[in-house]
Formats: sequence, structure tokens, C-alpha cells
Amino acid sequence: MFIDTHCHLSKEDYENIDEVLLENRKANVSPIIISGCTKDSILESLEYGKLYSDVYVTIGYHPSEADIIKDEDLELLRQQIKSRHVVGIGEIGLDYHYGTKNRERQISLFEKQLKIALEYHLPVVIHSRDATLDTITLLKKYSASGVIHCFSGSLETAREYIQLGFVLGIGGVVTFKNSKLGSVVEKIPLEKIVLETDSPYLTPTPYRGQKNSSKYIPLIASSIAEHKNVSLQDVEMVTTTTAKSVFHLY
Repeated sequence: MFIDTHCHLSKEDYENIDEVLLENRKANVSPIIISGCTKDSILESLEYGKLYSDVYVTIGYHPSEADIIKDEDLELLRQQIKSRHVVGIGEIGLDYHYGTKNRERQISLFEKQLKIALEYHLPVVIHSRDATLDTITLLKKYSASGVIHCFSGSLETAREYIQLGFVLGIGGVVTFKNSKLGSVVEKIPLEKIVLETDSPYLTPTPYRGQKNSSKYIPLIASSIAEHKNVSLQDVEMVTTTTAKSVFHLY
């Protein structure tokens, strides 16, 4: 059994949710953890958590929402955390890819959500894009733990996150021909890796250009197995055990 620890599932992207989940199960990918990271996607993701026994949810406001999220939205987040399907806060974090004009607002939103995660003893799922230094500074400040979503940084950065108590979410990028992620994966402990797709984005080779899905998790696992010179079964067993531990899936 594989676990997709980070995907996005919505009617906007997939015509038939039942069919998507059935294909996942046929590929031996179950459960999955959906990330609700906007006000609308949080509500939709929670509905799937109620409808399907093998769907869990992380909720939190993406840094792209920093300019519109108000205190009442954070209070709503607190209320939704009480759902038994919620297993983490995320994806939250910082994104300076398009500039730092709203850097302070992003940091403020990030800090408020880190505090909520600590208050409710939940792991965090971290989005960090072109913002490694600020991200690490804040994670140290709040002593949070969880998953670094869609990790694609250097070995040095990987080791720093691991030292802070995080595991790394490895997705389709590891299968890309020109990606350097495989060389990083080779040198970090398998126990510090969880699998993710970030679907419908970042579809792994050989399906790049098509819509991603959790059913492709075995392709990501196979690439990791190849880079680490271990069996696919080892990757399946170890990453599943780690995911269950991080998100308390028992």
C-alpha cells in the first residue's frame, strides 16, 4: 500500500471523483491526503473526507492567499480542524517566486498558522518557494514538524530540514530527466521521505503534459528505489510507515 501524502482533488480538475479514487486503489494507492489550501478548496476537500473512508485532509491557507485572508478566516480554520478527517495544517508557508512585495503579510499568515498547528498538536505541510532562509528561520522559531512539500532543494537544505524534524515530500520531479533531485534522494535516509503527487500538477515521466493523479505514485516510488538502489517494496513499506507516523494514521 502506497500513500499519496499531498494531492489536490476537485471537480474543477476531475470530472468523476469516484473514478479517480477507484483508479488510485487499483494502483495500490490508498489512503490519500488532500490539501485544501484556499477557502473554497478547504470546504470541498472536507466533503471528500466525509464521503470516502480512505481520504484524509490537511487544511491551511497557501501563501498566495496572504493578501485576502482575514482573522475570521483563521477562526473558521480552527473550527474545521475539529473534523476527524483533518490530519495536518497545510499547505502553508512562503512563496517569493513572483517577488517579495507582500513578504510581511506572508510571514504574518505563516506564523499565525504555525501557532494554530502547535495549539492543536498537528503536523504542518510546508510550501517554500524561493524563500528557504525565512522558512527555516520561522520553523526554528516555532519548533514545528511535519513535511516539506514538493522538496526540490539542495542536499544541504535537505539535511537542515531533516535536522529540524521534518520529512521531505518527494514527487514527480524526481523522475524528470534534467532534475538534480535524484542525486539528493540518493544521500538522504529513506525513512525521511514521504511520497506525494501534488496532482493535478507535476505529472511524472513518462506522462508529463497530462493531468497528474495519485495513481502515479508507484512511478515516483520506482524512481526513488532506483536512485537509492533498494527494492520498490522497501520504498513502499518505509514511506508508508513514515507517512502513518507523521500524520498519525492508525
